[in-house]
Amino acid sequence: MNATKFYASTVGRKFITGLSGFFLILFLVVHLGGNLTLFVGPGTFNSYTHHVESLGLLLYAVEIGLLLIFLLHIVTALTVQLEKWRARPKGYAVTASKGGPSRKTLASRSMIITGLVLIVFIPIHVWMFKFNQGHPSPEIMLNGKEMRDLYTPVVMAFKNPLIAWGYATTMFLLGFHLRHGFWSSLQSLGALNPRMLPLVYALGLVVAILLAGGFLVLPLWIHYVVPVPGA
Repeated sequence: MNATKFYASTVGRKFITGLSGFFLILFLVVHLGGNLTLFVGPGTFNSYTHHVESLGLLLYAVEIGLLLIFLLHIVTALTVQLEKWRARPKGYAVTASKGGPSRKTLASRSMIITGLVLIVFIPIHVWMFKFNQGHPSPEIMLNGKEMRDLYTPVVMAFKNPLIAWGYATTMFLLGFHLRHGFWSSLQSLGALNPRMLPLVYALGLVVAILLAGGFLVLPLWIHYVVPVPGA
């Protein structure tokens, strides 16, 4: 089967959705690890971001690759969902959760909704913090090196209760997306033995809680605990 026929098939698109989703989960693990340096303080966080930015062309290549994976995930997931809707235009009258391979749950039924929320959220997130909403980032001297102060814009943004709680709510929805997406991606890749389903399903809950919980706590901790820089 060539690439075109593979992508045109439902099985192929599910495989691509699962593979791209798995890579995005790996990115979230790395991204959360970097963000957790906010708990340590401005010096550690700014040193981390400076190290990442010093990667130069490699960083741009990673960002472009990540963007392509994200877009591929969106397109394939939406086409699979549209195909399901066309095949079942009236839906089911009963949507109770059930076990087995289908794993119909609130998390699985809300994947399209949580996914759309994340599609809107991610560009806003990048615009706010990577590009500082179009404003020049403040500069600082740290360990004899001049670097961007990304800590201050993050803290000042999360001092706004609407932003802090908006982020926290979105991260809660991310947890729902990951709850189903983790095990579903492995299932789509054909990496699951039926006997392993309960274990992987439980692991998906752990992954969702740890990742979404880590991202959720940060804005609220900054809003309520971290002092305003320079105050």
